[in-house]
Amino acid sequence: MSGKQNRLTNYDPVKFRKKIQVIIWLVSLAFFLLIARLWYLQVVRGDDLRKRSENNRVRIQEIKPLRGLIMDTHGNILVDNQSSFDISIIPEAAKDTEAVMNKLTNLCDLGEDAISCKKTSLKSGRPFVPVRICKNIDRDKLAVVETNSMDLPGVVVDVVPVREYIYGEMMAHILGYVGNISSSELGRDIYSGYRSNDIVGKYGIEKSLDRYLKGKSGGEQVEVDVAGRRLNVLGGIKPVSGYNVVLNIDADLQKICRNVFQEKAGTAIVMDPRTGFVMAMVNMPSFDPNLFSRGISGDRWKKLTADPLCPLQNRAVSGQYPPGSTYKMVVAAAALEEGLITENTEVFCNGTYRMGDRTFRCWKKRGHGMANLHRAIVESCDVYFYHLGEMLGVDKLAEYAGKFGFGYKTGISLPGEKKGLVPTKEWKLRRYREPWQKGETTSLSIGQGFTLVTPLQLLRAYCAIANGGILYKPRLIKRIETTDGQIVEEFPPEKERIVPVSKKNIDILRYALWGVVNEPHGTGWALKRKERDVCGKTGTAQVISMREDTDADVDDIQYQFRDHALFVCFAPYKDPAIAILVIVEHGGHGGSVAAPIARRIVDGYFNLERKREKM
Repeated sequence: MSGKQNRLTNYDPVKFRKKIQVIIWLVSLAFFLLIARLWYLQVVRGDDLRKRSENNRVRIQEIKPLRGLIMDTHGNILVDNQSSFDISIIPEAAKDTEAVMNKLTNLCDLGEDAISCKKTSLKSGRPFVPVRICKNIDRDKLAVVETNSMDLPGVVVDVVPVREYIYGEMMAHILGYVGNISSSELGRDIYSGYRSNDIVGKYGIEKSLDRYLKGKSGGEQVEVDVAGRRLNVLGGIKPVSGYNVVLNIDADLQKICRNVFQEKAGTAIVMDPRTGFVMAMVNMPSFDPNLFSRGISGDRWKKLTADPLCPLQNRAVSGQYPPGSTYKMVVAAAALEEGLITENTEVFCNGTYRMGDRTFRCWKKRGHGMANLHRAIVESCDVYFYHLGEMLGVDKLAEYAGKFGFGYKTGISLPGEKKGLVPTKEWKLRRYREPWQKGETTSLSIGQGFTLVTPLQLLRAYCAIANGGILYKPRLIKRIETTDGQIVEEFPPEKERIVPVSKKNIDILRYALWGVVNEPHGTGWALKRKERDVCGKTGTAQVISMREDTDADVDDIQYQFRDHALFVCFAPYKDPAIAILVIVEHGGHGGSVAAPIARRIVDGYFNLERKREKM
């Protein structure tokens, strides 16, 4: 008892109060710091943190629009859209992105290169921006991912429309293909308003009309849980589909051209000479544009670009060839219009033509004897045109070539068109710093030498002969319309110019072209039909100069050194409705190789017309 009293007696209230004060100060400081922190978070950082909180709960998901359809002249769909499934990871929701990535890799069987690239993107990207990991997965993999979604936090599946090229290789060079926009494209003015990961046209119509086909993206405000799983749609804007494009291409005629061409390298074009509408355009070899829609592999891309036959090249508009004897019609038109000859002017052909110390030969070794213009065209007498070339001179030849559209782009709505080459004295002096030689004019007069034309240029020139002298701008596009069929823009026939050749002289040329196919000894006899309605001209274009006395068989010459085979024609004779050009690269002679292909296209066209009339 006495011990307890001593402890009470020894109690010092001053020390106790000091302790209480210290505790009060500490508690006050803690409350002050807590209030200060709350003020900082709510007042200073309030807006920012509110946004971050919303980002954790609400996400904006872009909805890609459907690209417009591309159809043929009869409304058949050439390019459609189908659903594709892409897998992305949102880094913030995934937390441990590497672990999620490894699980996803096992499920989707990604390649090592893809894994390394995606892991880098995940680390360097913004935490709330999805990083696409897999593109265009099949439904089996999709089912596996969905089944394991609880073990894949931050993984989202997007339904993305991809292009489906229904006719595959058959129309690849016309329609083109699409792909992700590149960083270099984003910097160009024509792509202003585009964003990274946008799908854009890379080739063909897809590229030239991308602005019409693209459409406008939409979006959704989506509420998600902590794992990034979709819970609810709070609102959104619907995407706007792109415009549909209707071409002048006839899918059935295109198929005929493709089938008769078989596996030869070259091109075939069909045009309506009355309008300039392009009805078919086949390039061989070709490629499957669906490979690009689904993401082409590096190995396949290397194989395509390394192929010596250049399957990616649109030969119809960017191939440049010597025109061979098909060029003789330009030479004949120039000589007639300049008054240097008449249709009755005769030249003796003994099989050779002497120019200085050089001898030029006719394809017919024994010569054609006395020949007027009509016979010279029908039997393709080289000596006759050597004389015309000497009378005209290189610059006059160039002048008329330009009037027929050679040396200029046609303006067709396809990227990569070339303008060919029409040589002049001034051109050679500038290019080679050498004067023009007369012998070079001799070569030009039969479509050899420096002259280069594109297949489309050559066909357009013959269309002008077929229709009486009108040079039309080639039209691939018929109209652009909305998804409900309202017309946005139409593309009617466009006359570029009238070729300055009289009707009388054009009629002379037309009748001679009729004789090429229908008269005895005509070089285009292989195209003769019982209706006797086709007019045309053969051409054989040298790839390299051969010795004049060379008499090797085509099969004995290495493929890359063989001549190109050309044939241009139109039908019917009195009222041409179709014009066709066929070029077979390294095929040999135009009359024996290109003309039979053109014959089958002509027959196919008229058979189609008869079937449609009966329907």
